[in-house]
Amino acid sequence: MPAFALDFGTSSTCIAVWDSSRGEAVPYPIEGWSRTVCSGDGNGVPVVPSLIHYSPGGERWIGRQVTEQGVLMQAGTFRWMKHYVGNRNPVLLPVNGRKISYLQAGEDFLSAIIRSVAAELGGVSADVALTVPVEAFEHYETWLGDIARRAGLPNYRIIDEASAAALGYGISIQPGHTYLVFDFGGGTLDIAMVRMEEGSEGGFPRCRVLGKAGEDFGGFMLDQWLYREVLRRCSLRDDDPGVAAISSRILQACEQAKEVLSYADRATLQIPTNSSAHPAEVLVTLQEFEELLEAHGLYTKLHAAIQRAISNAIVRGYPEEEIRGVLMVGGSSAIPSVQKLLRQRFGQERVYFNRPFDAVARGAAQFAAGTEVFDHIQHDYAVRHWNTRNHRYDYRVIVRKGTNYPEPEVARITIRATHEGQRRMGIPIYEVGGSRSSYDGTIELVTDGNGGVRFVEIGLEDEERRSRFWMNEESPTFLTADPPATPGEPRFELLFGIDGNKRLLLTSKDLQTGRLIHRLHPVIGLR
Repeated sequence: MPAFALDFGTSSTCIAVWDSSRGEAVPYPIEGWSRTVCSGDGNGVPVVPSLIHYSPGGERWIGRQVTEQGVLMQAGTFRWMKHYVGNRNPVLLPVNGRKISYLQAGEDFLSAIIRSVAAELGGVSADVALTVPVEAFEHYETWLGDIARRAGLPNYRIIDEASAAALGYGISIQPGHTYLVFDFGGGTLDIAMVRMEEGSEGGFPRCRVLGKAGEDFGGFMLDQWLYREVLRRCSLRDDDPGVAAISSRILQACEQAKEVLSYADRATLQIPTNSSAHPAEVLVTLQEFEELLEAHGLYTKLHAAIQRAISNAIVRGYPEEEIRGVLMVGGSSAIPSVQKLLRQRFGQERVYFNRPFDAVARGAAQFAAGTEVFDHIQHDYAVRHWNTRNHRYDYRVIVRKGTNYPEPEVARITIRATHEGQRRMGIPIYEVGGSRSSYDGTIELVTDGNGGVRFVEIGLEDEERRSRFWMNEESPTFLTADPPATPGEPRFELLFGIDGNKRLLLTSKDLQTGRLIHRLHPVIGLR
């Protein structure tokens, strides 16, 4: 049965196919949609730019077609879809008389790729692996799975990007050795400490995840920092209508400059202006760029994420000294100061930069073909309840991050009625992110629907919403009291467990009647 993987990135998407005759995964190009990028080992890697354009004539341009058609800066083009889908951005952009969300644009983009690759491999019998960031929430994983099913591929598997990178990296990974995966891409930072183990006789090696950490920022955020710096140097204001008209072109110049500064000591940005036919030139040196990153706390954030992943592994008995290699992944890993940071911490000889763009897709394809990955729960999960003493909602954690699975019992709680004659009792379950950036008055760049971009401030309420998700909002009530409950009286006993598919299971009992209400009832999927 053919197997392939799709690594959906904020900037570009990589596809890899398992070649059983060679016993390895190979990057897979899609004619007309892919472009070639230079990997860390000097080889070209085909990737599909994560772009989709809805033309007025009804055509959809995918990947490289968007730039070749010259519509990157026009209304109807969607980019950074992964970032906005992951944050549940509700924005609808006007496109040719209708409104399209980032979720829909992302689905159209991924569906086109999945159907194209599956058709060339022989149809719907293919096994497909889809990658997710370490800090992705369950809704993102569910969204990806729904796309695969609607595209006609029910045999899909999910793997986190850091674990996939460890499997797919281009060095001799030895069983019994521990590695640190540093995945710094366009939209996220994923760190994982993993240990490779012997597989069954004649089978694939197994990957055991020891500790993970993630942050919701990547090269996309660095582009924004440089964008704001360029506006400052040119004495331009983001809220100026004239700037809005050229904002996308300024941002594109910033993206290109960041890429240039990965291999050169200076970059010149051609900044369009409304007052002159000639663009203004802004020179940015590598030192100035790195000082900008320092001013925004990038290196502190990188160190903190690395330490969280290593600390999680130490709890399991695997110290930092056991790390045999640091595997760098993602386009933002090419930034010289980022590479220097890792080499200073772990030593020159332990840091590798061989496959920054295709390691994740290669490893995911190997996973789709049968490699085992032993993982643990990445986020906390909590039941929200009303605290009568403080007169506010509090959260009781029922599953802690780091929990291994399957696990028959992770929590046992008792439910009481809050008012006389209460019949229905809800159990609101929330997914709580483990390590997203703390609120600091975040500014985020968003598209305005007319081909431009603008900054908006992300308020504290939005930041909290992004790090705490109500998992069962559509069906929060599980229990019916018959006869009605009395206030303060213990009425239901709940037992929570986790099965082998990372599903939270509920067993509930009516304490007044002794009746078993639920037995191992699947409630939500866990990350």
